[in-house]
Amino acid sequence: MYEVYAPQQAKALWDRFEFVYTPKHGSWLNMAEIEINVMVQQCLNRRIETIEKVREEVSAWQASRDRLEAKIDWQFTTDDARIKLKRLYPTLVV
Repeated sequence: MYEVYAPQQAKALWDRFEFVYTPKHGSWLNMAEIEINVMVQQCLNRRIETIEKVREEVSAWQASRDRLEAKIDWQFTTDDARIKLKRLYPTLVV
């Protein structure tokens, strides 16, 4: 950015970015879907009257998951993906 913009402008633009590092293994989207499913089953599996109450419930659930340092044991490998999704993962012929 500093090659294109003046230093102050480049810094202002840079500060607007938030870098989110995705997992090195597995599909981050699948992991997010798994976590959302856990939240729905453990926290949102009933009628909740107000959006404020939903926010409170989700916040409490998230704090609990953070305290437990809950993790996903991702075991789907690239080799598994090549078998299951062979039309999407072509193999190279040498």
